[in-house]
Amino acid sequence: MEYSRIKAWVDEWGGRVDYVDYVKRNGDLGVLVAFSRILWPRFVEVGNCVLWDRAYEETNFNLWCDSLSGDARKIEATLNQLRVWQIVESGDAFDDKGAMEFLAACIAKSWKSALRAEFPGRSFDVRIVASEDGPIVTFSVESQ
Repeated sequence: MEYSRIKAWVDEWGGRVDYVDYVKRNGDLGVLVAFSRILWPRFVEVGNCVLWDRAYEETNFNLWCDSLSGDARKIEATLNQLRVWQIVESGDAFDDKGAMEFLAACIAKSWKSALRAEFPGRSFDVRIVASEDGPIVTFSVESQ
């Protein structure tokens, strides 16, 4: 994906730099480490569910278990959500919407790989759900 802000920055430098240089100039180690945790999350197993560690909180989990009659797939799909617009500011420009969709696709691919590495004997449905506010990345155990 070619994003206009990165392209404009590269053009300012006469094309002698690229997206890696952009990250070096505009990012910091803390942001990159935090983003790495988004791309390669930690998981917890609770009951029959696999949850993104950030999504697990015992009281909330128990409420959803009761509300969804213990259906692990529905519980996982409800709790394991990353709303892309909540991690990065963007505008309504077409370029921003495309970048959000690209970011969601990259996160979904990473989650699928992370789940496969952590749980090699299980299959997961990692998907992107479109919403009015932007893409949502979610996962649940694949139905058999």
